[in-house]
Amino acid sequence: MAEHGVPLLDLAAQYATIGGEIQAAVAGVFESQRFIMGPEVEALESEVAEYSGCAFAVGVSSGTDALLLSLMGLGVGPGDEVITTPFTFFATGGCIHRLGARPVFVDIEPDGFNIDPHLAERAVTEKTRAIIPVHLFGQCAEMDPINGLAEGRGIAVVEDAAQAIGSEYRGRRAGSMGTAGCFSFFPSKNLGGAGDGGMITARDEELAGKLRILRNHGAKPKYYHGLVGGNFRLDALQAAILRVKLRHLDDWSAARQRNAARYRDLFAGCEAVKCPPELPDRRHIYNQFTIRVPGRDQVREQLRSAKIGCEVYYPVPLHLQECFASLGYRKGQLPESERAAAEALSLPIYPELAAEQQERVAAAVIEAAGG
Repeated sequence: MAEHGVPLLDLAAQYATIGGEIQAAVAGVFESQRFIMGPEVEALESEVAEYSGCAFAVGVSSGTDALLLSLMGLGVGPGDEVITTPFTFFATGGCIHRLGARPVFVDIEPDGFNIDPHLAERAVTEKTRAIIPVHLFGQCAEMDPINGLAEGRGIAVVEDAAQAIGSEYRGRRAGSMGTAGCFSFFPSKNLGGAGDGGMITARDEELAGKLRILRNHGAKPKYYHGLVGGNFRLDALQAAILRVKLRHLDDWSAARQRNAARYRDLFAGCEAVKCPPELPDRRHIYNQFTIRVPGRDQVREQLRSAKIGCEVYYPVPLHLQECFASLGYRKGQLPESERAAAEALSLPIYPELAAEQQERVAAAVIEAAGG
Protein backbone atom coordinates (compact mmCIF):
# COMPACT_ATOMS: atom_id res chain seq x y z
CA MET A 1 0.00 0.00 0.00
CA ALA A 2 1.30 3.41 -0.90
CA GLU A 3 1.91 5.72 2.05
CA HIS A 4 -1.25 7.55 3.16
CA GLY A 5 -3.34 5.67 0.60
CA VAL A 6 -6.52 3.69 1.26
CA PRO A 7 -6.52 0.25 -0.40
CA LEU A 8 -9.62 -1.28 -1.94
CA LEU A 9 -9.01 -4.35 0.23
CA ASP A 10 -6.49 -5.05 2.99
CA LEU A 11 -6.17 -8.77 3.57
CA ALA A 12 -3.05 -8.22 5.66
CA ALA A 13 -5.14 -6.34 8.21
CA GLN A 14 -7.53 -9.28 8.41
CA TYR A 15 -4.70 -11.80 8.74
CA ALA A 16 -3.17 -9.82 11.58
CA THR A 17 -6.27 -10.59 13.69
CA ILE A 18 -6.45 -14.34 12.97
CA GLY A 19 -2.93 -15.34 11.91
CA GLY A 20 -2.37 -17.65 14.85
CA GLU A 21 -5.61 -19.54 14.19
CA ILE A 22 -4.76 -19.88 10.50
CA GLN A 23 -1.26 -21.16 11.19
CA ALA A 24 -2.57 -23.75 13.64
CA ALA A 25 -5.14 -24.96 11.13
CA VAL A 26 -2.56 -25.25 8.35
CA ALA A 27 -0.13 -27.06 10.67
CA GLY A 28 -2.87 -29.55 11.50
CA VAL A 29 -3.31 -30.41 7.82
CA PHE A 30 0.44 -30.89 7.37
CA GLU A 31 0.58 -33.11 10.42
CA SER A 32 -2.24 -35.25 9.02
CA GLN A 33 -0.80 -35.29 5.48
CA ARG A 34 -4.40 -35.45 4.22
CA PHE A 35 -4.31 -32.86 1.43
CA ILE A 36 -7.01 -34.11 -0.98
CA MET A 37 -10.58 -34.31 0.37
CA GLY A 38 -10.70 -35.84 3.85
CA PRO A 39 -12.05 -34.60 7.21
CA GLU A 40 -11.32 -30.88 6.80
CA VAL A 41 -13.30 -30.71 3.55
CA GLU A 42 -16.13 -32.77 5.02
CA ALA A 43 -16.28 -30.54 8.10
CA LEU A 44 -16.35 -27.37 6.01
CA GLU A 45 -19.12 -28.81 3.85
CA SER A 46 -21.19 -29.53 6.95
CA GLU A 47 -20.54 -26.07 8.42
CA VAL A 48 -21.35 -24.18 5.20
CA ALA A 49 -24.52 -26.25 4.72
CA GLU A 50 -25.66 -25.37 8.23
CA TYR A 51 -24.67 -21.71 7.86
CA SER A 52 -26.56 -21.40 4.57
CA GLY A 53 -29.63 -23.31 5.70
CA CYS A 54 -29.13 -26.20 3.27
CA ALA A 55 -29.20 -29.95 3.69
CA PHE A 56 -26.09 -30.58 1.60
CA ALA A 57 -22.89 -28.86 0.50
CA VAL A 58 -20.20 -30.04 -1.89
CA GLY A 59 -16.71 -28.48 -1.79
CA VAL A 60 -15.23 -27.68 -5.20
CA SER A 61 -12.16 -26.07 -6.71
CA SER A 62 -13.55 -22.56 -7.41
CA GLY A 63 -16.70 -20.51 -7.75
CA THR A 64 -16.46 -20.92 -11.51
CA ASP A 65 -16.31 -24.69 -11.15
CA ALA A 66 -19.28 -24.53 -8.77
CA LEU A 67 -21.35 -23.01 -11.56
CA LEU A 68 -19.99 -25.37 -14.21
CA LEU A 69 -20.45 -28.48 -12.08
CA SER A 70 -23.98 -27.48 -11.05
CA LEU A 71 -25.02 -27.14 -14.69
CA MET A 72 -23.30 -30.43 -15.52
CA GLY A 73 -25.16 -32.13 -12.67
CA LEU A 74 -28.44 -30.80 -14.02
CA GLY A 75 -27.69 -32.14 -17.50
CA VAL A 76 -27.46 -28.76 -19.23
CA GLY A 77 -25.96 -29.11 -22.70
CA PRO A 78 -26.26 -28.36 -26.41
CA GLY A 79 -29.68 -27.10 -27.47
CA ASP A 80 -30.54 -25.81 -23.99
CA GLU A 81 -31.00 -22.20 -22.97
CA VAL A 82 -30.01 -20.73 -19.62
CA ILE A 83 -31.36 -17.33 -18.59
CA THR A 84 -29.08 -15.01 -16.63
CA THR A 85 -27.95 -11.41 -16.25
CA PRO A 86 -25.21 -9.77 -18.34
CA PHE A 87 -24.09 -7.58 -15.42
CA THR A 88 -21.92 -10.11 -13.62
CA PHE A 89 -18.48 -11.69 -13.62
CA PHE A 90 -17.70 -13.56 -16.84
CA ALA A 91 -17.94 -17.04 -15.29
CA THR A 92 -21.73 -16.81 -15.07
CA GLY A 93 -22.14 -16.72 -18.84
CA GLY A 94 -18.93 -18.55 -19.68
CA CYS A 95 -19.97 -21.75 -17.90
CA ILE A 96 -23.21 -21.90 -19.86
CA HIS A 97 -21.33 -21.51 -23.14
CA ARG A 98 -18.69 -24.09 -22.21
CA LEU A 99 -21.40 -26.77 -22.00
CA GLY A 100 -22.73 -25.93 -25.45
CA ALA A 101 -25.87 -24.24 -24.13
CA ARG A 102 -27.01 -20.74 -25.08
CA PRO A 103 -26.80 -17.90 -22.54
CA VAL A 104 -29.97 -15.81 -22.68
CA PHE A 105 -29.23 -12.41 -21.17
CA VAL A 106 -31.98 -10.29 -19.64
CA ASP A 107 -31.65 -6.87 -18.08
CA ILE A 108 -31.23 -5.92 -14.43
CA GLU A 109 -33.68 -3.99 -12.30
CA PRO A 110 -33.18 -0.20 -12.42
CA ASP A 111 -33.03 0.22 -8.64
CA GLY A 112 -30.39 -2.43 -8.03
CA PHE A 113 -27.85 -4.57 -9.81
CA ASN A 114 -29.71 -7.89 -9.99
CA ILE A 115 -31.74 -9.64 -12.67
CA ASP A 116 -35.26 -8.36 -13.38
CA PRO A 117 -37.53 -11.37 -12.74
CA HIS A 118 -40.31 -10.01 -14.97
CA LEU A 119 -37.94 -9.79 -17.92
CA ALA A 120 -36.63 -13.25 -17.08
CA GLU A 121 -40.15 -14.66 -17.29
CA ARG A 122 -40.63 -13.14 -20.73
CA ALA A 123 -37.42 -14.82 -21.89
CA VAL A 124 -38.58 -18.35 -21.03
CA THR A 125 -38.97 -20.67 -24.02
CA GLU A 126 -39.44 -24.39 -24.48
CA LYS A 127 -35.63 -24.66 -24.56
CA THR A 128 -35.09 -23.01 -21.16
CA ARG A 129 -33.37 -25.50 -18.88
CA ALA A 130 -32.19 -23.24 -16.06
CA ILE A 131 -32.04 -19.69 -14.77
CA ILE A 132 -29.03 -18.27 -12.93
CA PRO A 133 -29.90 -15.27 -10.73
CA VAL A 134 -26.76 -13.52 -9.49
CA HIS A 135 -26.78 -12.10 -5.96
CA LEU A 136 -24.44 -9.32 -6.99
CA PHE A 137 -22.25 -7.36 -4.58
CA GLY A 138 -23.73 -9.19 -1.58
CA GLN A 139 -27.47 -8.58 -1.99
CA CYS A 140 -29.91 -11.29 -3.01
CA ALA A 141 -31.93 -11.15 -6.19
CA GLU A 142 -35.75 -11.17 -6.06
CA MET A 143 -36.04 -14.91 -5.56
CA ASP A 144 -39.75 -15.55 -5.01
CA PRO A 145 -40.84 -14.55 -8.52
CA ILE A 146 -37.79 -16.29 -9.99
CA ASN A 147 -38.68 -19.53 -8.25
CA GLY A 148 -42.30 -18.98 -9.21
CA LEU A 149 -41.50 -18.81 -12.93
CA ALA A 150 -39.37 -21.98 -12.65
CA GLU A 151 -41.82 -24.12 -10.71
CA GLY A 152 -43.90 -26.48 -12.80
CA ARG A 153 -41.87 -25.83 -15.93
CA GLY A 154 -38.94 -28.14 -15.32
CA ILE A 155 -36.57 -25.17 -14.99
CA ALA A 156 -33.74 -25.38 -12.46
CA VAL A 157 -32.68 -22.32 -10.45
CA VAL A 158 -28.93 -22.08 -9.87
CA GLU A 159 -28.07 -19.24 -7.49
CA ASP A 160 -24.80 -17.50 -8.30
CA ALA A 161 -23.99 -16.60 -4.71
CA ALA A 162 -20.26 -16.13 -5.31
CA GLN A 163 -20.39 -12.72 -3.61
CA ALA A 164 -23.21 -13.39 -1.19
CA ILE A 165 -22.48 -15.97 1.52
CA GLY A 166 -24.68 -15.10 4.49
CA SER A 167 -26.89 -12.66 2.61
CA GLU A 168 -30.64 -13.17 3.04
CA TYR A 169 -33.91 -12.75 1.21
CA ARG A 170 -37.04 -12.84 3.38
CA GLY A 171 -35.19 -14.72 6.10
CA ARG A 172 -33.65 -17.33 3.80
CA ARG A 173 -29.93 -17.52 3.15
CA ALA A 174 -28.32 -17.22 -0.26
CA GLY A 175 -27.80 -20.68 -1.72
CA SER A 176 -30.82 -22.20 0.04
CA MET A 177 -33.59 -20.94 -2.24
CA GLY A 178 -32.84 -22.56 -5.59
CA THR A 179 -32.02 -25.98 -6.94
CA ALA A 180 -28.34 -25.31 -6.23
CA GLY A 181 -26.28 -22.47 -4.78
CA CYS A 182 -22.76 -21.60 -5.94
CA PHE A 183 -20.17 -19.91 -3.72
CA SER A 184 -16.66 -18.63 -4.37
CA PHE A 185 -13.86 -18.54 -1.82
CA PHE A 186 -11.55 -16.39 -3.94
CA PRO A 187 -9.33 -14.41 -1.53
CA SER A 188 -11.18 -11.11 -2.04
CA LYS A 189 -14.57 -12.56 -1.05
CA ASN A 190 -16.12 -11.97 2.38
CA LEU A 191 -15.19 -15.59 3.12
CA GLY A 192 -11.96 -15.92 1.19
CA GLY A 193 -9.30 -18.61 1.18
CA ALA A 194 -5.60 -18.53 0.42
CA GLY A 195 -6.26 -19.32 -3.24
CA ASP A 196 -9.14 -20.68 -5.27
CA GLY A 197 -12.02 -22.63 -3.76
CA GLY A 198 -15.78 -22.93 -3.98
CA MET A 199 -18.87 -24.70 -2.70
CA ILE A 200 -22.21 -25.91 -4.05
CA THR A 201 -25.22 -26.12 -1.76
CA ALA A 202 -28.27 -28.21 -2.55
CA ARG A 203 -31.51 -29.38 -0.95
CA ASP A 204 -31.78 -32.60 -2.96
CA GLU A 205 -29.71 -35.57 -1.82
CA GLU A 206 -29.63 -37.17 -5.27
CA LEU A 207 -28.25 -34.02 -6.89
CA ALA A 208 -25.64 -33.60 -4.14
CA GLY A 209 -24.54 -37.20 -4.60
CA LYS A 210 -24.19 -36.73 -8.35
CA LEU A 211 -22.11 -33.58 -7.83
CA ARG A 212 -19.76 -35.46 -5.49
CA ILE A 213 -19.20 -38.08 -8.17
CA LEU A 214 -18.73 -35.55 -10.98
CA ARG A 215 -16.16 -33.51 -9.02
CA ASN A 216 -13.89 -36.57 -8.92
CA HIS A 217 -13.85 -37.49 -12.63
CA GLY A 218 -17.24 -39.21 -12.37
CA ALA A 219 -15.72 -42.15 -10.49
CA LYS A 220 -17.69 -44.31 -8.04
CA PRO A 221 -16.04 -46.42 -6.83
CA LYS A 222 -12.47 -45.38 -7.61
CA TYR A 223 -11.46 -46.13 -11.21
CA TYR A 224 -15.06 -47.02 -12.19
CA HIS A 225 -16.66 -44.21 -14.18
CA GLY A 226 -20.39 -44.11 -14.74
CA LEU A 227 -20.16 -40.42 -15.62
CA VAL A 228 -17.62 -38.13 -17.23
CA GLY A 229 -16.74 -35.49 -14.67
CA GLY A 230 -13.56 -33.60 -13.92
CA ASN A 231 -11.12 -32.68 -11.20
CA PHE A 232 -13.19 -30.19 -9.24
CA ARG A 233 -12.00 -31.07 -5.73
CA LEU A 234 -11.47 -28.58 -2.90
CA ASP A 235 -8.04 -28.77 -1.22
CA ALA A 236 -7.91 -29.67 2.46
CA LEU A 237 -5.60 -26.71 3.16
CA GLN A 238 -8.19 -24.30 1.78
CA ALA A 239 -10.92 -26.00 3.76
CA ALA A 240 -8.96 -25.71 7.00
CA ILE A 241 -8.34 -21.99 6.44
CA LEU A 242 -11.96 -21.36 5.49
CA ARG A 243 -13.20 -23.14 8.61
CA VAL A 244 -11.25 -20.66 10.73
CA LYS A 245 -12.58 -17.70 8.79
CA LEU A 246 -16.18 -18.93 8.82
CA ARG A 247 -16.20 -18.52 12.61
CA HIS A 248 -15.54 -14.79 12.14
CA LEU A 249 -17.77 -14.19 9.12
CA ASP A 250 -20.81 -12.74 10.88
CA ASP A 251 -18.67 -10.23 12.78
CA TRP A 252 -16.98 -9.20 9.52
CA SER A 253 -20.35 -8.84 7.79
CA ALA A 254 -21.62 -6.65 10.64
CA ALA A 255 -18.52 -4.43 10.28
CA ARG A 256 -19.14 -4.10 6.55
CA GLN A 257 -22.74 -3.10 7.27
CA ARG A 258 -21.54 -0.44 9.72
CA ASN A 259 -19.12 0.88 7.13
CA ALA A 260 -21.92 0.99 4.56
CA ALA A 261 -24.08 3.01 6.95
CA ARG A 262 -21.19 5.42 7.52
CA TYR A 263 -20.77 5.91 3.77
CA ARG A 264 -24.46 6.75 3.45
CA ASP A 265 -24.05 9.46 6.07
CA LEU A 266 -20.91 10.81 4.40
CA PHE A 267 -22.53 10.94 0.95
CA ALA A 268 -25.88 12.27 2.19
CA GLY A 269 -25.30 15.79 0.89
CA CYS A 270 -23.88 14.81 -2.51
CA GLU A 271 -26.52 14.41 -5.20
CA ALA A 272 -23.94 13.18 -7.72
CA VAL A 273 -23.29 9.99 -5.75
CA LYS A 274 -25.98 7.32 -5.62
CA CYS A 275 -25.37 4.76 -2.87
CA PRO A 276 -26.38 1.12 -3.41
CA PRO A 277 -29.94 0.50 -2.24
CA GLU A 278 -30.76 -1.89 0.57
CA LEU A 279 -33.83 -3.53 -0.92
CA PRO A 280 -36.77 -4.68 1.24
CA ASP A 281 -36.55 -7.99 3.10
CA ARG A 282 -32.81 -8.36 2.50
CA ARG A 283 -29.65 -8.85 4.52
CA HIS A 284 -26.95 -7.14 2.46
CA ILE A 285 -23.44 -8.36 3.34
CA TYR A 286 -21.55 -5.85 1.15
CA ASN A 287 -19.00 -7.89 -0.70
CA GLN A 288 -18.65 -4.56 -2.46
CA PHE A 289 -19.97 -1.07 -1.74
CA THR A 290 -20.82 0.00 -5.26
CA ILE A 291 -21.96 3.54 -5.94
CA ARG A 292 -23.26 5.03 -9.18
CA VAL A 293 -21.67 8.27 -10.29
CA PRO A 294 -21.78 10.27 -13.54
CA GLY A 295 -18.44 10.55 -15.29
CA ARG A 296 -17.35 7.37 -13.52
CA ASP A 297 -14.11 6.85 -15.45
CA GLN A 298 -12.88 10.37 -14.66
CA VAL A 299 -13.82 9.91 -11.00
CA ARG A 300 -11.92 6.63 -10.91
CA GLU A 301 -8.77 8.21 -12.31
CA GLN A 302 -8.90 11.04 -9.79
CA LEU A 303 -9.30 8.56 -6.96
CA ARG A 304 -6.34 6.58 -8.17
CA SER A 305 -4.27 9.75 -8.32
CA ALA A 306 -5.27 10.39 -4.72
CA LYS A 307 -4.16 6.82 -3.81
CA ILE A 308 -7.74 5.78 -3.04
CA GLY A 309 -8.45 2.16 -3.96
CA CYS A 310 -11.46 1.60 -6.22
CA GLU A 311 -12.57 -0.82 -8.92
CA VAL A 312 -15.04 -1.05 -11.78
CA TYR A 313 -17.23 -4.18 -11.65
CA TYR A 314 -17.97 -4.61 -14.63
CA PRO A 315 -17.03 -2.27 -17.50
CA VAL A 316 -18.47 -4.38 -20.34
CA PRO A 317 -21.69 -6.36 -19.77
CA LEU A 318 -21.63 -9.92 -21.07
CA HIS A 319 -24.05 -9.36 -23.95
CA LEU A 320 -21.51 -6.93 -25.48
CA GLN A 321 -18.42 -9.09 -24.97
CA GLU A 322 -16.66 -10.00 -28.21
CA CYS A 323 -16.80 -13.75 -27.52
CA PHE A 324 -20.60 -13.61 -27.38
CA ALA A 325 -21.05 -11.59 -30.58
CA SER A 326 -22.60 -14.61 -32.29
CA LEU A 327 -25.57 -14.39 -29.89
CA GLY A 328 -26.68 -11.27 -31.76
CA TYR A 329 -27.14 -8.77 -28.94
CA ARG A 330 -26.78 -5.08 -29.81
CA LYS A 331 -25.69 -2.07 -27.81
CA GLY A 332 -28.75 -0.42 -26.31
CA GLN A 333 -30.70 -3.67 -26.07
CA LEU A 334 -30.21 -4.08 -22.31
CA PRO A 335 -30.02 -0.46 -21.19
CA GLU A 336 -30.01 -0.88 -17.41
CA SER A 337 -27.04 -3.23 -17.52
CA GLU A 338 -25.21 -0.89 -19.87
CA ARG A 339 -25.96 2.10 -17.64
CA ALA A 340 -24.68 0.24 -14.59
CA ALA A 341 -21.52 -0.73 -16.48
CA ALA A 342 -20.92 2.97 -17.23
CA GLU A 343 -21.70 4.32 -13.75
CA ALA A 344 -20.76 1.67 -11.15
CA LEU A 345 -17.70 2.21 -8.97
CA SER A 346 -16.80 0.07 -5.96
CA LEU A 347 -15.17 1.64 -2.91
CA PRO A 348 -13.26 0.16 0.06
CA ILE A 349 -15.67 -1.56 2.48
CA TYR A 350 -13.54 -4.22 4.20
CA PRO A 351 -14.21 -4.80 7.93
CA GLU A 352 -10.94 -3.31 9.19
CA LEU A 353 -11.49 -0.01 7.33
CA ALA A 354 -11.18 2.85 9.81
CA ALA A 355 -13.64 5.73 10.05
CA GLU A 356 -10.89 8.19 9.19
CA GLN A 357 -10.08 6.20 6.05
CA GLN A 358 -13.71 6.23 5.01
CA GLU A 359 -13.89 9.97 5.49
CA ARG A 360 -10.91 10.39 3.17
CA VAL A 361 -12.49 8.10 0.57
CA ALA A 362 -15.80 9.97 0.68
CA ALA A 363 -14.13 13.37 0.50
CA ALA A 364 -12.10 12.30 -2.52
CA VAL A 365 -15.20 10.89 -4.28
CA ILE A 366 -17.23 14.02 -3.61
CA GLU A 367 -14.43 16.24 -4.90
CA ALA A 368 -13.96 14.12 -8.01
CA ALA A 369 -17.71 14.02 -8.68
CA GLY A 370 -17.98 17.79 -8.40
CA GLY A 371 -20.36 17.45 -5.50
